[in-house]
Amino acid sequence: MQNMHIKSLKEPIALDQQKKTYYISVGAGEILSIPNASPWDFKIEANDDEITRLREIFDSSQDNSIDDFLRAHVPFVEYSHDPTNDQHDQNLLRIYSMIYELGDQEAKQHIENMGILESFKSE
Repeated sequence: MQNMHIKSLKEPIALDQQKKTYYISVGAGEILSIPNASPWDFKIEANDDEITRLREIFDSSQDNSIDDFLRAHVPFVEYSHDPTNDQHDQNLLRIYSMIYELGDQEAKQHIENMGILESFKSE
């Protein structure tokens, strides 16, 4: 009979999968690990992979902001017909969706009151 190793339910979770507390400032695109380092909007619990995904979305939004700035100097392109604006909106929805998923009760309540996820569900 082969020697089988059965994982104990009491074995610790891999370090990269342990949840840590982070503080998010959506407008500034900041993910903080210390609450008094800078003003923040939402408190979340996330592992390293989730924080990496959130950081990638914030970075995409920053890159998109540069494109928006350049587009603003082209007078014949309307806001409503500009793909960079659509990308910005999608990034914001993805950010708020992740914050809702990972956030504390106060974060969830605030995002529900904003109604932003309802527009996300309807698309």
